[in-house]
Amino acid sequence: MPSDLSTWLALGVVAAMTFGTRITGALLMARFDTSPRIERFLDSLSVAVIAALVASALAQAGGREVLSVALAILITAVTRSAIGAMVAGMAGAALWSYAMP
Repeated sequence: MPSDLSTWLALGVVAAMTFGTRITGALLMARFDTSPRIERFLDSLSVAVIAALVASALAQAGGREVLSVALAILITAVTRSAIGAMVAGMAGAALWSYAMP
């Protein structure tokens, strides 16, 4: 079992690396002019990453996850509310788990 010191050291290294990559990206982007095309790419990048994560999870998932994502998509399409979509998805998963133990 790892000691407390090695755990904290590992957390510190990971935190420093995460901070380093984030600050390096910001500093590099501040030095260059970005075209509207690059701006559109960067604006849509976070959505693309989330979509890829959801698609990957769905490829390995069961009915509960598919139902949750379907509910979230439906609520998003109807209300345009991200929070409503998250609540609907979580509620769908919770109801599935409760109804089908």
